[in-house]
Amino acid sequence: MNLGIDGRTALIMASSQGLGKACALALAAEGCQVVVNGRHAEKLEATRNEIEAATGSPTTAVVADVTTGSGRAQLLKACPEPNILVTNNAGPPPGSIQDWDHAAWIAGLEANMLAQALMIRAVLPSMRAQKFGRIVNITSAMVKAPFPMMGLSTAARSGLTAMSKAVSHEAAADNVTINNLLPERFDTDRTRFMAERDARQQGISFDEAIAAIADSISAKRLGRPEEFGAACAFLCSAQASYISGQNLQLDGGTYQGVI
Repeated sequence: MNLGIDGRTALIMASSQGLGKACALALAAEGCQVVVNGRHAEKLEATRNEIEAATGSPTTAVVADVTTGSGRAQLLKACPEPNILVTNNAGPPPGSIQDWDHAAWIAGLEANMLAQALMIRAVLPSMRAQKFGRIVNITSAMVKAPFPMMGLSTAARSGLTAMSKAVSHEAAADNVTINNLLPERFDTDRTRFMAERDARQQGISFDEAIAAIADSISAKRLGRPEEFGAACAFLCSAQASYISGQNLQLDGGTYQGVI
């Protein structure tokens, strides 16, 4: 299927690795001119080279921390009027409510709600004026099925979800869609970090911890990043213009609710 986004510009936050990188690769493969972002120059440059080698699409790399106003300004300077925005950022570490003091709450909201909301605010006027825009937030399956240890992450991402739903109503009239991708248990560094944590806490090997995580998924395997990237690319397509304000779960069929 030709997704109709060849030549569009796509800005992907926090995309030097993991699911953000997967989205950048998928969009570049569809002919988008992508801007990738990360905090570490060497890793980001390797990602830029990988995307260009794999897709032939010119790729811009911006070293910046999207949690900061100056970092977001650098991204917008490199790509002031993107047709596509994919918001993403690393989540806070797992814990319990006793771990989350005022400073932790502020940091979590800055990283996983406000950074994304302010980027959406910045690009929305030009998207609406152009009568084309696709915004995809990478959030988490925990938005719909929270785990106790992920409460801080869930709270911040749920706030972003609610804000995006509210804004999507007005934006849809100008062919600007805002949707959320809710991943669970993909084969990424984040999952490996969680497996290492489980291994330490439970006194098991890393391989046993990874196997247990995969077994918790109905599909009995971890998700592949390229599967995630393909879902993102479709939500950014011309064909997806009638899909907005939605939460798409990518969890191997694990979520047990109906809605």
